[in-house]
Amino acid sequence: MVTMTSADNALKSLYLGVVSEQLNTGVNPLLAKIKQTTQDVWGKEIRRVAQYGINGGIGAGTEDGELPAAAGNNYDQFVLTLKNLYGTIEISDKAVRASENSVGAFVNLLNAEMEGLLKASSFNFGRMLFGDGNGTLATVSAISDNTVTVDSVKNIVEGMVVDFVTAAGSAISNATARRVVYVDRANKQIKVSGAALTTAQVPVGSIITVQNSYGKEITGLKAIFKDSGSIYGLDRATHKWLIPYMKDNVGEISETAIQTAIDELEENTGSKVNFIVCSSGVKRAYQKHLATYKRNIDVMELNGGYKALSYNGIPVISDRFCPEGTMYLLNTDDFILHQLCDWKWLEGEDGRVLKQVANKPVYSATLVKYADLVCTRPCGQAMLSGITEA
Repeated sequence: MVTMTSADNALKSLYLGVVSEQLNTGVNPLLAKIKQTTQDVWGKEIRRVAQYGINGGIGAGTEDGELPAAAGNNYDQFVLTLKNLYGTIEISDKAVRASENSVGAFVNLLNAEMEGLLKASSFNFGRMLFGDGNGTLATVSAISDNTVTVDSVKNIVEGMVVDFVTAAGSAISNATARRVVYVDRANKQIKVSGAALTTAQVPVGSIITVQNSYGKEITGLKAIFKDSGSIYGLDRATHKWLIPYMKDNVGEISETAIQTAIDELEENTGSKVNFIVCSSGVKRAYQKHLATYKRNIDVMELNGGYKALSYNGIPVISDRFCPEGTMYLLNTDDFILHQLCDWKWLEGEDGRVLKQVANKPVYSATLVKYADLVCTRPCGQAMLSGITEA
């Protein structure tokens, strides 16, 4: 017989390991390449010592002259706060009781809920990898009733619960916790639930974010590829080694453009590019370039069963969340996901993970991870933008 206790035990013993593995390696090929560790986590913060430049204690001299003066490695400290990543499932009491005499029916119920949680968590975690931590999904271009025209629908999918916030990041009254009803990708429009919205209430330029998430997401690639401002608590103006190689207005993609970026990194920072990720349009443009010049299109298989194009042995993959016209050339050895612990269920004082929602005949369970992404050598990464897509 199925009980809430057996359901609770199933979530902890049968599902947690599978879900953790999927979210750590199955989100996308880039995340699968990034090391995850609990090191350098101190309380609620990540504090990591970052080395830059080279040791200065070398030199040449005479046979009986003075030895070079010691000049050790250069160090700075990265400081950032662990981000709180959550995923929640709900099971109604009615659904549990309807399947209490059928283990198979209850397993199907749990499987459906976990698959939904995995899909949503993978979507959002994959999206965060390419963001800047603010959590911006899109910006508002126009509003007609509850139909909102946006600059891009790449980061939005039906079912998401979103907030509308001002350009300064303040939540807009009566425009939060709206469910996305549908997405019109051809016209870059979405429709949201709830009372009608107006441009007086939600001005053009307002930001759409996942519910309660503005400014609380992990530090993704968009935060790294900037030439001003601060990152990890350090100002780029006085720490130039925090600025990556960036080439804009590339136009037609070519092996020369790619190789130039790789050579710049190797010669100036000693970084070895081992992973290239781009938008689907850029990947098609690269394939078209190879076909035009009758070059072989080499394909390689990555861990996790992913397939990728190959550029001189470096995998080239496309990602749905990579900005249009953009290619990132990365050394994934420089990226680390620091975490307080791996994915866990939130447990009550009684050790239960399934808890009744207050005043509702519904039980919920929440998956949590406290983590953030750090690039230990930003100057060892490159970005090509303004690429003509195919």
